[in-house]
Amino acid sequence: MNRPVVAIMRPDMHLNSSIELARSHGFDVIAAPMIELTSYHDDRFDGFVERVLAHESDIVIFTSANGIPFTLQKIEDVSGFIRALNRTCVVAIGSKTKKALEKQNIDVSMMPDSFSSEGIAEMLGEIDDTDLQVVEVVRSAHGDPALITTLSGRAATEVHETVVYRLVLPDDGRQQRLIREALAGRVDAFAFTSAMTVHNFMEVARSMDSESRVVDMLNKRIVAAIGPPTAETLQTYGVKVCVTPERFTFRDMIDALEKCV
Repeated sequence: MNRPVVAIMRPDMHLNSSIELARSHGFDVIAAPMIELTSYHDDRFDGFVERVLAHESDIVIFTSANGIPFTLQKIEDVSGFIRALNRTCVVAIGSKTKKALEKQNIDVSMMPDSFSSEGIAEMLGEIDDTDLQVVEVVRSAHGDPALITTLSGRAATEVHETVVYRLVLPDDGRQQRLIREALAGRVDAFAFTSAMTVHNFMEVARSMDSESRVVDMLNKRIVAAIGPPTAETLQTYGVKVCVTPERFTFRDMIDALEKCV
């Protein structure tokens, strides 16, 4: 009996472990990175570090595990920064981010039940304004704007956002091969792990003059989105989402896909 084939499009740094996980759940895999992470130092980063070191920040929010190394590699006195950070309330968006912070000896004070920007906003909505005066958000250039919008709506809250990495579209031939395999009917399910992955997937399809064919093909397959922003992005392209896990992690998405194929 043939094993179902899932397309995985995570960055190279996560690709091998993701392939192993999918195979352990009974899938064969076609994989190609549709995003690549690159370091970015915006004009707000130095102010963020200065406020943490001066104990002026009340809450520091990390919205991904990837943002942690991209943050620390920009800081000269990492140990001093971590000591100062541990005097604030550090928020991790989910369990993976929490583990990555703790690996760096950073104490995590809070984590939402729902691993998303909306989950963080809902959790912080229960905190008194006196404890939420200066908030730092550390993220990628393509983060969900919902968190910033919600926090900025609180009159007593001063919100600072800094971008520590960017997501770009790699172009090494694997992306086109994945789409050719998909159009040939060799993929049963697709695992989309971010809105940017969706945009880049469609950009590659467009460059191959195949976007409409790809949309038609996706609507005949099982399409999984890791969370609501990714699902909404797929829907803007006219793609029906079949699977969204209750917890927004890759492992939970593969678990949910396994039940559908």
